[in-house]
Amino acid sequence: MSAARASTTLVIGGARSGKSAFAENLLKKSGLERIYVATCAVLDKEMEERIARHRDQRGGDWKTIEETRDIAGVLQREARQGSAVLVDCLTLWLSNLMFEEDDIEVETTKLLAALRKVGGPVVLVSNEVGAGIVPENALARRFRDAQGRLNRQIAEVANQVVLVAAGLPLLLKPNHNQPEIRL
Repeated sequence: MSAARASTTLVIGGARSGKSAFAENLLKKSGLERIYVATCAVLDKEMEERIARHRDQRGGDWKTIEETRDIAGVLQREARQGSAVLVDCLTLWLSNLMFEEDDIEVETTKLLAALRKVGGPVVLVSNEVGAGIVPENALARRFRDAQGRLNRQIAEVANQVVLVAAGLPLLLKPNHNQPEIRL
């Protein structure tokens, strides 16, 4: 089994579901050097305060890398034996790409290729945005659709997918206890 298949976890959930805390705890339990890849661009005072609060909650024993677009490059440099990488989050990364009018398909292809080659554990956090109502404007619908596609593509290469709801994790992949689904 390849390193990426043995070590890539996607953690998805709604806003404030506890997905980031769950992902951070996974890395804390690993005993490895912890690397936090923050994809959030600081756009205002509230976001600056939120980032500071999250940094304080994690503690000082994390290496933090702020990267709003080139996650694939960070993974190529940092995901190696002896370290565990947490990317938080793919939703903001996708927003950044859309805002900068980057080619989402090209960047996603780079990310998927990097995930297939990582040398150490990687945990990616993402929002599940498709479970609500249909957005009323075209940009929001485009974002929702792109986020759904991205989550599916990451889930396909990940060896584990965990849905967090109300702070409770539910293992979606692999799920050996689930009976085969048939007609």
